[in-house]
Amino acid sequence: MTTSQKEPWYKNPFMTIFVVGLPLLVVVVCIFFIIYSIKIQDSTVRDDWYMDGKTLYQDASRDQLAHDLGISGVMRLNGNAVEFELRYPEDTLTSGKLRDGTPLEYPELLSARFSHATDDNKDQDITLRHTADNRYSGKVQLDSTPAKYYLHVANEGVHNWRLIQSQKLPAQNVVFMPLSSFDETDQPLPDQRDKRPSQAVSQ
Repeated sequence: MTTSQKEPWYKNPFMTIFVVGLPLLVVVVCIFFIIYSIKIQDSTVRDDWYMDGKTLYQDASRDQLAHDLGISGVMRLNGNAVEFELRYPEDTLTSGKLRDGTPLEYPELLSARFSHATDDNKDQDITLRHTADNRYSGKVQLDSTPAKYYLHVANEGVHNWRLIQSQKLPAQNVVFMPLSSFDETDQPLPDQRDKRPSQAVSQ
């Protein structure tokens, strides 16, 4: 009577595949995702930046100027056609002067920037030309796939202001308003002494 000997577990081909093949597969997948993340990385959002030493700062002076002058606007998109209405506040239109005292004039040119949220290859920069009154027009060729864009409309002239907005395109109308974050910049800081606990005065 003969007894069959069992084959050692480490000589089983399926065990070899499990012990060696599985970790090797994980390594290959990790390398693939590392290469993919380097090549297909999200692009940096374009904005006004400046360096002070080794620190990167965002320059919001143009945004604040648009707020201080009370400038707003509406962009209308119809296919490749872009129409923009530049709007000044009522007091500026009545007096004929900007809020800084300079005469009211409509710039001949405005720059418009369409920055794709994740793919800088789809960014577009165009020039808007003054047509009549407060209206400007231009042409833009945007990708047809719906996506979020960061839109800038700016005056590069003496009054170097900028209006910004984020919008999913395509869309018919985009409303630009001054940033409300500057509404409180002119208000005095609260007196911190009012928040301190009162101290008893010894007699």
